[in-house]
Amino acid sequence: MCGRFTLTTPAAEWAALFELDPVPDFEPRYNIAPTQQVAAVRSLFRAQHEETRSERGERDGETREFAKLRWGLVPHWAKEPDLKGRTLINARSETVAERPSFRDSFRFRRCLVVADGFYEWQPAGARKQPYWIRLDTEAPFAFAGLWDAWTDGSEMIESCTILTTEANEALRPIHDRMPVILDPASYDAWIDPETPNWDLERLLTAWPSESMLMHPVSTHVNHVGHDDPSCIVPERPQTDRFG
Repeated sequence: MCGRFTLTTPAAEWAALFELDPVPDFEPRYNIAPTQQVAAVRSLFRAQHEETRSERGERDGETREFAKLRWGLVPHWAKEPDLKGRTLINARSETVAERPSFRDSFRFRRCLVVADGFYEWQPAGARKQPYWIRLDTEAPFAFAGLWDAWTDGSEMIESCTILTTEANEALRPIHDRMPVILDPASYDAWIDPETPNWDLERLLTAWPSESMLMHPVSTHVNHVGHDDPSCIVPERPQTDRFG
């Protein structure tokens, strides 16, 4: 699963990577937790029930927009939003096209959840050892995400979930699942609501072990109220490379 992650890179840097203009208002985060707001990128042509491409226009070639979304999907058909729940923070990629909570969003409302690392906890006797995991380039990247918009007529909640898949070989000793990290070449296809399911499913694979880094961090990160650089400081001096 993916239960905590980071986006410590300054917004100006990752905005350029995701072709966003203007620079989003999003401060560096060291411990993003469920129910909190995350940085997301989605298509301007967002959903079947909204404006069509011709009505919206190409906006001088722009195809992406930034959004702050609540982490923990609230389906648009829900009678009431479960704002304390954690059950829909992740969606299994193997069943996402069929599950009622996710299938509409998988078809029409996909997004890129921006991150530069994530945490997993490995059982270690009576405690669990947290690890911070990231790409070997140490650059920001995108989780495959889904979003939805719930409203009761007086307020609107835009929320998201992160897709997961089976862990790669190196991460498997820590956890059997990992978030789906998308190749930048697939960003446009992922957020385009016209991309067919069979083209989407081939993107939902584990990131290669040899292209990732990790190191153990202190249990300081366990508390959701801790959101500071101490969360990612190595508990041991060395950095371990996967692969």
